Amino acid sequence: MAFPQPRPQAPQLPQHLLRTIDCQQGAVRAVRFNCDGNYLLSCGSDKSLKLWSMSRGTLLKTYSGHGYEVLDADSSYDNSQICSCSSDKTVILWDVATGQVTRKLRGHAGKVNCVQFSEEATVILSGSIDGTVRCWDTRSRRYEPIQVLDEARDSISSLKVAQHELLTGSVDGRVRLYDLRMGQLHVDFISSPITCVCFSQDGQCTLSSSLDSTVRLLDKSTGEMLGEYTGHKMKGYKLDCCLSSKDTHVLSCSEDGHVYCWDLVEGSLSLKLPVGKAVVQSLSFHPSETCLLTAMEGRVQVWASEPEEADEEAEKVF
Repeated sequence: MAFPQPRPQAPQLPQHLLRTIDCQQGAVRAVRFNCDGNYLLSCGSDKSLKLWSMSRGTLLKTYSGHGYEVLDADSSYDNSQICSCSSDKTVILWDVATGQVTRKLRGHAGKVNCVQFSEEATVILSGSIDGTVRCWDTRSRRYEPIQVLDEARDSISSLKVAQHELLTGSVDGRVRLYDLRMGQLHVDFISSPITCVCFSQDGQCTLSSSLDSTVRLLDKSTGEMLGEYTGHKMKGYKLDCCLSSKDTHVLSCSEDGHVYCWDLVEGSLSLKLPVGKAVVQSLSFHPSETCLLTAMEGRVQVWASEPEEADEEAEKVF
């Protein structure tokens, strides 16, 4: 006799605050997990970039070298390098262990909003208020970019790279998908300035947030709109959106001090996470676990699906 399968459990949501990290680097402009989720990066308005242990919330290293506030950062797949960008118009490649500047890349005509490594960390891609995406070879000693993508008519606010595809969001209201291998460009017109873009984990969809206080899920290959998520407030700030690690939920920062979390398929609001009284500036979802980072003013909050009581008990025993 076959027993009935157990009912699948509803996906857990990161609703328990594990810890708050006072970053002491002015306002935190962006917070990012590294590729395996063991570390986090915080970008400060005091020109510094800081690396923290995720599990303990301890500061591991401070990276100083930018001339103005740091706006975004990314870590390489092997955690040996970090790239960051700043309002000082530069992109910096850092050696994680020594904290030294490996390369300082100049070429953008204005502040650089977003930066990311390619998957093998051989190329850094940076998007700027000058409307261009520049591709930099990390292994060459050349100081010019290997490619400049200048199709946008306004500032590049966000970019993501996955294998041979590049996704960009611009203030001109367009989401652009570049197939770098085929040399093709697909453009989706959203009509409102884009603040953040990202790929779904399965690579089939794109997510974009815009200043009409709407997050949209589009089919990557056809551009068909699969979902619209509203209720949050995003009118004047460049705020992040993302998908949960298993593509079950859509998350967005909000100017009302909350993180909004919607069910991807149903579009209904699953969780309204109260972070504080100010604008939630940035967020980052753990690559594999139900864990969320948020940034508000000078602090970073770490959220998980379960409180951390078991770990505390274990530490007491030892």
